[in-house]
Amino acid sequence: MKQHRHAGANRATAATLGRSIRLAVVVLAAGLAGVAAIAGAVSLRMARRVVTPAIREQDTRIVDLDTAAQTITLTRTPDTRLPGRYGLATVGTESYVKLGTVLAERASTVTRKLLTEIGEQARLEPAATFSGWYFDRPEQLHVPFTDVLIGSPLGPCPAWLFAAPDAQAPAADTWVIQVHGRGTTRAETLRAVPLFHRLGMPTLVVSYRNDGEAPRSRTGTYGLGATEWRDVDAAVGYALRHGAKRVVLMGWSMGGALVLQLSLNSVHAPAIAGLILESPVTDWRLVLEYQAKLLHLPTPVSGMALRALQSNFADLFAGTDAPISFDELDASARADELRHPILILHSDDDGFVPSGGSHRLASERPDLVTLEVFTEARHTKLWNYDEARWSRAITAWLGEQQLLGEPSPAGS
Repeated sequence: MKQHRHAGANRATAATLGRSIRLAVVVLAAGLAGVAAIAGAVSLRMARRVVTPAIREQDTRIVDLDTAAQTITLTRTPDTRLPGRYGLATVGTESYVKLGTVLAERASTVTRKLLTEIGEQARLEPAATFSGWYFDRPEQLHVPFTDVLIGSPLGPCPAWLFAAPDAQAPAADTWVIQVHGRGTTRAETLRAVPLFHRLGMPTLVVSYRNDGEAPRSRTGTYGLGATEWRDVDAAVGYALRHGAKRVVLMGWSMGGALVLQLSLNSVHAPAIAGLILESPVTDWRLVLEYQAKLLHLPTPVSGMALRALQSNFADLFAGTDAPISFDELDASARADELRHPILILHSDDDGFVPSGGSHRLASERPDLVTLEVFTEARHTKLWNYDEARWSRAITAWLGEQQLLGEPSPAGS
């Protein structure tokens, strides 16, 4: 009887243990499913964020405005403490303010000189956007320009055409086409226009689909260069019909991805004399992985976001017009297909687009790629940080490509 009671107790214990294990498995499975669901939701949100245009997010705060001393104090960030001259998009009596040198730096604030004169009655909201644009309207350049429309596959895209100062100059038949980046407009590229004007080159500053100025696609989302390059290709055609014999494409950030795609795919490729890439995206996978780390997201999240954007159901998952092929957008993977000289200007502390892609492309094609490395200029702020070095690098490269005309005879 005693052994029977022990056997019954053991069976009861085993049954209880079995139920506990099954319950634990169910709870664990439910937990894992919940984690997977959360990761999936986060990855889809990340995918949508990448392709959704978002113009100039507010990233700093105005702490103090001293109109008597013409200074402004901002929250201290890796960008606001940079030397050089910058812009500040604001809300209030001033919509855009030019900033000069850093006058004082404290633990949490930076005080800079105002280059835009602000009156005593000025009132600015605290939230603002620190920018490398510097110029936000073409009139500020004091260079003659014309508003033109480029007939793209989606409709007319507005552009600014800055003619060469001398139509007979050697460089006047080489046009520069400027392409802005993600979340910005063509005003981003205006700071480069004076250099090309001094070099005698016409400059066409273009817009492209879904940037807030050009026509909207069906979904209104970015193709990350996979679709937008066709609008810039239309601008190349415009230039060739209006006197250009060759073109130099200059792309900023995502604009770099656009012009790389154009150089690889365009029927106008023979007319392309070279590419200038400023803080460019050469591989979107590197960018998404980097951004996920900045947001402290698990590594699988960026991978899931990439798969969502490449899926046949990308329109459903991410709201894109079509699946995005990241293999086709990877310039290093397609390095053997490149055939145009390339100048890359990139800072190793970029903070948004890691410079590793630029270094990799330069190592893949040293015969074509010249890499000018900055170390503390951040993203698309190389001109602002050191305009003289930036200008020298571009001028020297254009000269090496024989795009500035024949050198003057010795002694002339």
